[in-house]
Amino acid sequence: MKISTKGRYGLTIMIELAKHYGDGPIPLRQIAAEKELSEAYLEQLVSPLRIAGLVKSVRGAYGGYLLALPPSKISAADVIKVLEGPIQPVEGIENEEVPQQQLWMRIRDAVKNVLDTTSIEDLANYTDETDVDGYMFYI
Repeated sequence: MKISTKGRYGLTIMIELAKHYGDGPIPLRQIAAEKELSEAYLEQLVSPLRIAGLVKSVRGAYGGYLLALPPSKISAADVIKVLEGPIQPVEGIENEEVPQQQLWMRIRDAVKNVLDTTSIEDLANYTDETDVDGYMFYI
């Protein structure tokens, strides 16, 4: 499964809004400038997030976007589903043999579990010290 720039930049928007949660609306131009991304592209991405009820827009001179829910209540899966669609590593698994079907479903379920159990708050609060379950390779 490959997450496109839609999903990646959508998560970027949500993480930045989570970092400023409670501070009022954040203009997309600020996020675009800080992350060196296209403001026009971020505008395209924020619309489905607003329609899905994940963000709210505020008009006016001090307008922008803010999270519609606390960051702890929004999962990475919520964002990815809105922008990327359903999570599936392979299309057409019904044509596969049963062992392959089971493998693809286990992969799907594992990815879904990680996305479901990772909140936007987790991502916004991440530091290098947060990752205590990193991989250790021995040679």
